[in-house]
Amino acid sequence: MSMTEQSSAQRMLGGFADKLVALTDDVLFADVWERSELAPRDRSLITIAALVAGGNTEQLPFHLDLGRRNGLTETELVEAITHLAFYSGWPRAMSAIAAARTVFACDEGAEG
Repeated sequence: MSMTEQSSAQRMLGGFADKLVALTDDVLFADVWERSELAPRDRSLITIAALVAGGNTEQLPFHLDLGRRNGLTETELVEAITHLAFYSGWPRAMSAIAAARTVFACDEGAEG
C-alpha cells in the first residue's frame, strides 16, 4: 500500500480508533493474513464463514470482495453461505446472501 493510499480500516476508523486501525493493518493483515500455512483463498473462505456464522454482515462486503480477489468464485461463495444456513441458522444465511447479492450486483453494474 502506498503512503497516500489508506487502508479500509484507516478510512473507516482513522483519527477515531487509531490503535485498532494499527492492529488491523499491522497485525491482522500484514502478519496473520500473510502466513504461508494457509492460502489466501482458504483464509478468505474461513473468514467469510465466521462472519456468516456470527451474523456479522457489516464486514461481509469487504471480505466477499477480498475472497473473489483471492480466487473464490461467486458460485462458491453462494454455495458456502447456503451450506452455512444449516449450521449457523437460516436468518444469518439469508442476511449474508442478501449482502452477497448486493456486492455482486454492484460489481456487475460497475463492469457494464
